[in-house]
Amino acid sequence: MAVSPYFAPGVLTRSMSRGPCWPGRGKDRGFRLGRNLNRLAQPGPDNSRDYETDGTAAESQVTQSVLKCTRKNKRKSVSNSQQVSLEAKAEWEPERWSEQLNNIREMRKDRNAPVDHMGAEHCFDKTAAPEVMRYQVLLSLMLSSQTKDQVTFAAMKQLREHGLTVENILKMDDKTLGQLIHPVGFWRSKVRYIKQTTAILKERYGGDIPNTVSELLHLPGVGPKMAHLIMKLAWDHVSGICVDTHVHRIANRLQWLGKETKTPEKTRLALEEWMPRELWSETNWLLVGFGQQICLPVNPRCSGCLNRDICPAAKNNLGKTNRRLSPNSPQQPCQ
Repeated sequence: MAVSPYFAPGVLTRSMSRGPCWPGRGKDRGFRLGRNLNRLAQPGPDNSRDYETDGTAAESQVTQSVLKCTRKNKRKSVSNSQQVSLEAKAEWEPERWSEQLNNIREMRKDRNAPVDHMGAEHCFDKTAAPEVMRYQVLLSLMLSSQTKDQVTFAAMKQLREHGLTVENILKMDDKTLGQLIHPVGFWRSKVRYIKQTTAILKERYGGDIPNTVSELLHLPGVGPKMAHLIMKLAWDHVSGICVDTHVHRIANRLQWLGKETKTPEKTRLALEEWMPRELWSETNWLLVGFGQQICLPVNPRCSGCLNRDICPAAKNNLGKTNRRLSPNSPQQPCQ
């Protein structure tokens, strides 16, 4: 590298000894430039490589340090935003849900809905052997799908009168079994499911029923709502919220979910995200009876509901009438 004719070897000019050589670069940069120029002025081999290496390395080191800090701050910012999002999700809960639930408890205190006298927990023989009792719980819930409690209760009564055990069901022909459970919903399919499930219980579980939700769900004709209720009634273990059509409907009407759900299973998952676990057990029987008496699928009786002023659905239903019915008909909406 050729030395400028205006630069005397070994002499550092006043302008070179000043602090910053460029605006905003700092004193260190000015000092480093002066040191490099002095090195070039010394006699000896070509020092251009040293200058280029030293200057480039210094700039590269500064650049890498800045990029490293930028990436670190960016990761920290993303991490913090994700943590805030997760905490907000975990802390979400419906407005005034506790007040609404207490009102439902008050309306259900008499326990006079069909589920209170003919629900699944009233369909099995509590004096039978434990494995027989559990088997009867399983069958009562298999029959209850798409069927009113009154019909399920009558069918279970007939089965018990004919000896409701694993051995007796395996010996019974399909026609007789169908006659005993008729008119439950989809009784022909349920005959097939009962026979298949009973054979599995005999072969794999020694006549007893599985004690986990995952194993129960592998049985023909058993869904999530049945499995969680079986765990509660047969094994005295609360594994999840039992969501049937009543719980699904009421939870959406009260807006107890982050967003509207289309299936009972999605409703269960949404409820379990925020509802305290100690309330899971009573949620089913509270909402089922409430749905059978007041929060009906069609023409809910909002005017007699304690939640009428704090229920989003009631605000839309109050004042509506069915023109096909007389004004004083008990089937009118909100009567």
